[in-house]
Amino acid sequence: MNTHIILASRSEIRAQLLRQAGVDFRVEVARVDEDAIKAALLAEQAAPRDIADTLAEAKARKVSGKCPGDMVLGCDQVLDFEGRLLSKPETADDALKQLRAMRGKRHMLLSAAVIYKDGEPLWRHVGQVRLVMRQASDVYLEGYVDRNWDSIRHAVGAYKLEEEGVRLFTTIDGSYFNVLGLPMLELMNYLGLQGIIEQ
Repeated sequence: MNTHIILASRSEIRAQLLRQAGVDFRVEVARVDEDAIKAALLAEQAAPRDIADTLAEAKARKVSGKCPGDMVLGCDQVLDFEGRLLSKPETADDALKQLRAMRGKRHMLLSAAVIYKDGEPLWRHVGQVRLVMRQASDVYLEGYVDRNWDSIRHAVGAYKLEEEGVRLFTTIDGSYFNVLGLPMLELMNYLGLQGIIEQ
């Protein structure tokens, strides 16, 4: 099979997950205005799940238009906290405010993946994970943000579970892969059924 896989994302953790799973792919970053798409969807009161799916699709579609014959994987992750969307923090102070608001409460991560080929959607999935944050002290949260700012500024919710962020939680219900931003099990199953990877 000559189909090539393209990851339309600059996320190093997604690329790492695919590499570790033995998937042959290349990266082609999608140039889409995520903020404009998100703002338009929020104005229409779109559900967080639909926002994640639409953003993932926009990335896959954009790159697919330039790469005929290739399978293009677009991804996006959003955080739903009490019915509103949280984004990547712009400042360390924003990160601290987000973490203080979420402590002791539940939120949901939605990780969307969409595959396009020749400008047409072939497959999509939105994985969900429910997380409950512990009642961390202000002192701990301030120290956490200070120690980890360079890393967590790239993460919705201002934490990375694969790093010190694991200490923020009491309960996680769902796939760890979805926390990292890619519904790997569903993706591997689809690629296997299509004969793209061995099974």
